[in-house]
Amino acid sequence: MTESARSEIIAKIRRASRGLSASEIQQELARFPTAPAPALPHASLAEAFLVNVLKNKGSVDCVPSKSEAAKSVAQHLYQRYRTRKLVAGNDPRLAAMPWRDGGVLPRFGAAEDGDLGSVSYARLGVAETGSVVTWTGKSNPASNNLLAEDHIVLIDLADVVDTMEQAWQRINADMAAEGRPRGINFISGPSGTADIDMQMVMGAHGPRCWHVILIGDMPESSLEDARRIAGAV
Repeated sequence: MTESARSEIIAKIRRASRGLSASEIQQELARFPTAPAPALPHASLAEAFLVNVLKNKGSVDCVPSKSEAAKSVAQHLYQRYRTRKLVAGNDPRLAAMPWRDGGVLPRFGAAEDGDLGSVSYARLGVAETGSVVTWTGKSNPASNNLLAEDHIVLIDLADVVDTMEQAWQRINADMAAEGRPRGINFISGPSGTADIDMQMVMGAHGPRCWHVILIGDMPESSLEDARRIAGAV
């Protein structure tokens, strides 16, 4: 789209809305239909989310409690890097994690060049896309999502929603109650690019690995079923 065409479209929108009140604009917007959401890969919201995370080239684990989540983080780090050290933001939920249960040694602050692992606590998960939503700011540096070799994300089962529309409804409600964060990130996999010779390269612009740990009461077969559906076994 050319700059002149873009300017013309914006001008038409401004002319159409001139003189209308906020409620009248909302009524006009309500007249537009909403596109149907795509079918989820499983009837269970948790399994649908896990399937799409796997399809996005992430890895997953399911645990029933925060204590087990700490152990899962430790196992993931040790298997990949033979370490239990990672960097975590000053998010109160991360500070309250029982890291000692897994022998994890967190450094609280912002990720730096050379950090192998970082951990974030997602505000939301979106089953439709297999995405996690994080808020960035002083307590949750954006670099923790981007700089480490391996980005680990914790998310509560209660915070997984079906669609992007539902995610934005939750985000808007939370912002109304808590104020706007510095940034909102939708993360849908590890960093990758196929710009050169159409060959996929992981970790080109961010983490090479993306590991999502879903915390909540789920059937024991959830993880195995998700991997089978996603073709990851």
